[in-house]
Amino acid sequence: MIYWQIFLAFFIPGILGYGGGPATIPLVENEVVDRYEWMSVKEFSEVLALGNALPGPIATKMAGYIGYEQAGILGAGVGVFATVAPSLILMIALLSLLMKYKDSPRVKKMTALVKPTIAVLLGVMTVGFLVNSYTGIGMTQTIIIAAISYILLEKRKVHPAYVIGCAIIYGAFVLS
Repeated sequence: MIYWQIFLAFFIPGILGYGGGPATIPLVENEVVDRYEWMSVKEFSEVLALGNALPGPIATKMAGYIGYEQAGILGAGVGVFATVAPSLILMIALLSLLMKYKDSPRVKKMTALVKPTIAVLLGVMTVGFLVNSYTGIGMTQTIIIAAISYILLEKRKVHPAYVIGCAIIYGAFVLS
């Protein structure tokens, strides 16, 4: 039963998460945190941070880690397969159809309408992480980490993996 739950927890977001990994993250969070209660919001945010620090697609890394935590190596395999299965199925079944209509105004309009929805979902998830951070470490520490991260990412153009790594080290030594 756990393998079926792992499969559904990552297959459904893969189907509904139009736009790739970032679009599926709030949907995976809903499945993992709210529906199956495998993790808390804090634990999920830590998995997300670690997944962002590693190279490769975020959704498959998270699926592998969460699947492994729930059901071992087979669970990791099921999670990763469930994450890539929707894309694999669609690529095989609809490749010729997509190539035929890729320049269609309707397809372009649909894509334009989906992007704001993804932005709102990511914004809601970010607010949830901020609230969780505020209650966990306090407003001062949250502002310090956010401000330094912003400066490093936007002004200094430091790679996100280094910023996440520094935040982890900061948390380990200063906030523990």
